[in-house]
Amino acid sequence: MNNPLLKPFDGPFGVAPFSTIELQHYKPAIEQLIKESLEEIDQIANNEQTATFENTIVALDRSGKQLDSVAEVFFNLNSAETSDEMQALAAELSPMLTDFGNQIMQNEALFARVKEVYENADRSNLDKEDLMLLEKSYKGFIRSGANLSKEEKTKYGEISKELSKLQLKFGENVLAETNSYELIIEDEADLSGLPDGIKEAAAMTAKSKGHEGKWLFTLQAPSFVPFMEYADNRELREKLYKAYMSKAFKGDERDNQENVKAIVKLRNEKVGLLGYATYADYVLEERMAESAEKVNGFLNDLLEKALPKAKEEVKEVQAFAKANGLEGDLERWDWAYYSQKLKNEKFQINDEMLRPYFKLESAVEGIFEVAKRLYGLTFKRNESIPVYHPDVKAYEVLDDEGKHVSVFFEDYFPREGKRGGAWMTSYKSQYKDENGDHRPIVSIVCNFTPASASKPSLLTYNEVETLFHEFGHALHGMLADSKYGSLSGTSVYWDFVELPSQILENWLQEKDCLDLFAKHYETGEAIPEEYIQKIKDSSNFNEGYQTMRQLSFGLMDMAWHSLQQEEIDVEDVAAFEQNAMAKTELFKKIPGTCMSTQFSHIFQGGYAAGYYSYKWAEVLDADAFSVFKEKGIFNPEVARSFKENILSRGGSEHPMELYKRFRGQEPTVEALLERSGLK
Repeated sequence: MNNPLLKPFDGPFGVAPFSTIELQHYKPAIEQLIKESLEEIDQIANNEQTATFENTIVALDRSGKQLDSVAEVFFNLNSAETSDEMQALAAELSPMLTDFGNQIMQNEALFARVKEVYENADRSNLDKEDLMLLEKSYKGFIRSGANLSKEEKTKYGEISKELSKLQLKFGENVLAETNSYELIIEDEADLSGLPDGIKEAAAMTAKSKGHEGKWLFTLQAPSFVPFMEYADNRELREKLYKAYMSKAFKGDERDNQENVKAIVKLRNEKVGLLGYATYADYVLEERMAESAEKVNGFLNDLLEKALPKAKEEVKEVQAFAKANGLEGDLERWDWAYYSQKLKNEKFQINDEMLRPYFKLESAVEGIFEVAKRLYGLTFKRNESIPVYHPDVKAYEVLDDEGKHVSVFFEDYFPREGKRGGAWMTSYKSQYKDENGDHRPIVSIVCNFTPASASKPSLLTYNEVETLFHEFGHALHGMLADSKYGSLSGTSVYWDFVELPSQILENWLQEKDCLDLFAKHYETGEAIPEEYIQKIKDSSNFNEGYQTMRQLSFGLMDMAWHSLQQEEIDVEDVAAFEQNAMAKTELFKKIPGTCMSTQFSHIFQGGYAAGYYSYKWAEVLDADAFSVFKEKGIFNPEVARSFKENILSRGGSEHPMELYKRFRGQEPTVEALLERSGLK
């Protein structure tokens, strides 16, 4: 079998030959590349020459490049364009790759050489990035069990493999639950309150699923969110809300409760072998926040400041709902509906007013222009670059001298093979070696409102904000300028990685930015200045409530991952979650619902003991943006400093040092409190 995965990708800019890759290619390629990579590792470990920084630490960083490329393609597609067969294969390949990683980290001869360099290297000959790689390499071995006994290493490897399987299964269950639910509406009266564009999209979805003449709503965000905000039919809102919040919590074959318990228990057991009391202790050792105490202190401090405002907001919406005919208590499925109406009454602004000015293609052109003005980047559509799905577009990214910077993929619409949410990912990290500067391949994947029969894709303000957020991550990847792949781009402390994404959201409230692209899709009229003012005026609407929501997730995450060994046997997932989030609750608990069983960020993705980082990064981004605000949002000197000290440096130095180099001081919470109206 001629396997395109067994050789370096020779497509334009090293992009994978997606059209020639078949599912059957992955397993033999990964098996062969693991074998070759382990031979590479053996050569480094058994080198007879004295261990040096170059022949050990750098050699290790550069090893296994083709295996990395193939694994990145496979797992990126398993998120963006999967199938039952691919998920079954992922369940096979994930433990194999975990085992491969463990074999490297528990290779005694290799660790002996790494340790020798760590203890004896002449650090005066190493620059800051070299020193960071040395530190990270040595610590990586320690944190992966290099000092364990043989029996403990075996146990560590078994746990790692089991965790990789469980985390995959967790995500598959959530995706299956999301894809399988259908709310079919036959009576047009039940669509009362919904905008025409949403009704049209629901009719198209129904037709595509064989329900001609009906309307179909799903748990995908572009369908679920507007239904909750606009549908007058309260019973149907309740039905859809409960379906959404009961994902993987029904006691059937897709139920994630046992997976949650097992993941938490195994994570604790795994780090217990390394001498850590809790998984949070292990994770936070490598974070800006440093400890669970600091994280909980940070979250509780924000909670104290936000709770009074959140309670006021709920009372205000409750009073508004009663005045507008609501009988009984305001329930969770009423919140989006009545708060949207109240927002419209207070600020005369809503998503449907703004949508016509946020045509997707125009928003993309706008963000490209922002990148050009800030960092001199140009995005050139290139149809010769292979893509993995017809929806995907590929661009060559050039700097202000016309030099190649990156390949950029955009993938914007929901599909059954794509998981929910939005994310940035990398198909190839930037690094430098004797052959030059190897430039990155990055992608953003979203689930935006697609075009309908009569309208192009018109985004909500929140969707445009998501576009800016993910594009901020993409800039972090594209502008990378590091020597080593493992320190490049977004390979930074997890509670620093959201700074480049969240800071870019700030531009969306600025007239100078919106004037670049926010034009009516039919008339070409620029977004009225009064709308821009309304966006600003309404930006803090229900900010207390939104803060409590984020804090509830952060506190729940910390609760799961701060369990000591003697506390680890949790009986009731929903009760544990409820207790963890109790201080943030503004509504009564709805039986049959649970967040933990669908919380892919922490049980499938990499945010375990790290969800707090979204709020942490808000402190950083508010503080950092205050410099742009003061000196001009397209000020070239400020942009250059942000690019040189934050975006291009990756994880080459401690993030606080990079931040202080840009800002001149450590961040303070003041700018966030002021921006959020919580001061």
